[in-house]
Formats: sequence, structure tokens, C-alpha cells
Amino acid sequence: MNTPIRRALVPGVAALALLLTACGGGDDDAEASSGSGSSEVDYSSLSGELVAGGASSQQTAQESWLVGFQEVAPDVAYSYDPVGSGDGRTNFISGGYALAGSDAYLTDDEDELSQATERCNGTAPIEIPNYVSPIAVVYNVEGVDELNLAPEVVAGIFAGEITKWNDPAIVDANPDADLPNADITPVHRSDESGTTENFTDYLDAVAGDVWSAGVVETWPTEFGGEAGNGTSGVVQVVTENANTIGYADASQAGGLGQAKIGVGEEFVAPDAAAAAKILEVSPRVEGREDVDLAVDLDHTTQEAGVYPIVLTSYLLACQEYEDQATADLVKGFISYVVSDDGQELAAQDAGAAPLSDELQEEIQGIVDGITAAS
Repeated sequence: MNTPIRRALVPGVAALALLLTACGGGDDDAEASSGSGSSEVDYSSLSGELVAGGASSQQTAQESWLVGFQEVAPDVAYSYDPVGSGDGRTNFISGGYALAGSDAYLTDDEDELSQATERCNGTAPIEIPNYVSPIAVVYNVEGVDELNLAPEVVAGIFAGEITKWNDPAIVDANPDADLPNADITPVHRSDESGTTENFTDYLDAVAGDVWSAGVVETWPTEFGGEAGNGTSGVVQVVTENANTIGYADASQAGGLGQAKIGVGEEFVAPDAAAAAKILEVSPRVEGREDVDLAVDLDHTTQEAGVYPIVLTSYLLACQEYEDQATADLVKGFISYVVSDDGQELAAQDAGAAPLSDELQEEIQGIVDGITAAS
């Protein structure tokens, strides 16, 4: 008899805002301890309240940045509410957030880019990749410790066309695995999700003939499967139920199996170093201002050692704010995030892929130009 799927519990309250309240006086060594020699920011001189929010994918990294930032800027109260990418962009455009996290760059499909430009006093919004992490294809199959999946097989599983674990398409790539004659249960996000958008962007790019739903933030119901709320919900459902497979930020995959994904002639594991390489082989979005570092990820790359299913999350900010205090706080926080210390914290605590030295320097040059309206 098949064991019924146990669904993840859906939280009954809104995500808790992360808040560090200012305490103590200045730190004479604050600027030096930032870890970024190119920053023009004197962290110890900063004070006030800075409100941000958005992508929940950044939550663990944001928690680490909050702690680290308070050490160098103890008189700043910074809060980040992980309400999701869509609400993050909306609240940034409306002026509710001074900066926002988003798992998708701004576009004019819904006038977001033009509205953000208007919100930023007519200047193009800043978009910088600050958090890069592999999206792992997680699975729970007894006795299967390693699993290789070709791109079209991943698409076939989540589109409901490959339904058995011992399907020849899976067996051929895993000759030494003891794959059961059992139904595959795909698990997806139940909420609107940047992770889902990035995952379906990969499916659409590598196997658009199999994955017919395109790039979506909300999972298409016609493909069935089971659902979990948020990354933690997907991980919970896969953990508690045999023969399941899902997708989740690799840093939150826990003890689940994580499939290697086919790239060229090899299968690549979802580690941070392999995820970081995709930024090196992917083009920038065309027609953007110099302050906009949005990237069109090349999911179809054949480059050796590149993990192709990646979540690239952005910080959205303005080149120009209404007041100098907000401009200074935004400049200070982003400078810390992209500093060596900030990137190391995100790597250690959230499994993020550290930005390259070249990208750090480019971002810092953009951030140093943040000003207030005259």
C-alpha cells in the first residue's frame, strides 16, 4: 500500500521581520573591520533606521549581515522582512523600503522598471547580484545516495512525464544505483516564489519541448505533485515522504540527497563554487544602465564545472534618495554586504557563492555613487 503524503504545515502568521536595534557608541575601528578596502564608508559615523525587505531566499544571509553590520555600525537599526520577491519589489517602488531583495530583476512587463526609475527621482535603479546560491534538486529514495539527472529528465519528472524511479531515462545515467519500481512524487512550492521562477527558467531553457509552462513564479497546477509552503515546506515534505523529489535552495536542503545535474559530458553537484561560475559565463541584460548588473543566466552552458540551476538574488536600491541620511545608510549597508567580511559570512552561514573580486569592485564603484537629491 502506498503511504499517504504528509503535507508541510503552512505558517499562520506573516514572516517575522529581522531587526537589530542600535546599541552602544561608535567603534573607532569600524571602517577597517568592514573587510572592504575600496569602500568610502565610515561605518562608525552612521546612525538611524534602515528598513528593507523582500526575497526570503536571502533570509539566512540577511541574518548574518545584520549581526556583522551591527558590529561595524552599532548606531544603525536595520530590519529586513522576508516577505518574498514580489512584495519586496512593490514596497521598494512605493517607497516603503529603502532597498529590497528580489530573486528576479526588474522588467517593464508590469512597468516595474519605469516605476522604480520614477521612485528613484528619475534615475535608473541600482540592481546588484548580492546573493548567489545553487538550487538543489533534492530527493528521498531509500538506498540511493547518489543520483545523476540529465536536464531533460529533470524536466520530464516535474512535468509529470517520467513517473517511475526505475524509468530507463534515470537508470541509464545511474547504472550502479538501486532504483525502485516506485512512483515518483514531485514536490513544488505552493506560494509565489522566486525560487520557482529560477527553477522553471532552467526547465524552460534546457527542455522547453518537455516543460510547456514557461517561466512562472506560481507552480502550474496541471502538472500535479505535492506542495510545500516556502523552501522549508518543500524540504519538510520531501524529508517525511519516501520516493519524493523537489527543488530547494541548497543551503536549506539539510540531509536530503542532492542530485548532480548534467552539463555537457559531466554531472555537476550543487555546490557554491560551481554555482558562482555561472555568472562568469552568462551575459548581462541588454539595454541597461551601468548601475544595473542584471544577468541573463546561461542555463544551457556546456562549460565544465558550472552548476546550471542557480538562484541569483539582487539588492535593489536608488542612485539618488530624498535625504542624505538614507543615502548614507543604504551606501553603508550594501558596502558591507559586498565586502570580503560580508561575503564570507553569507558563504559560511547561508552557503552562498562569494562574489568574484572583479564583481565586488564593480559593485562598490556603483554604491560609492549613491547620493541625495540636491
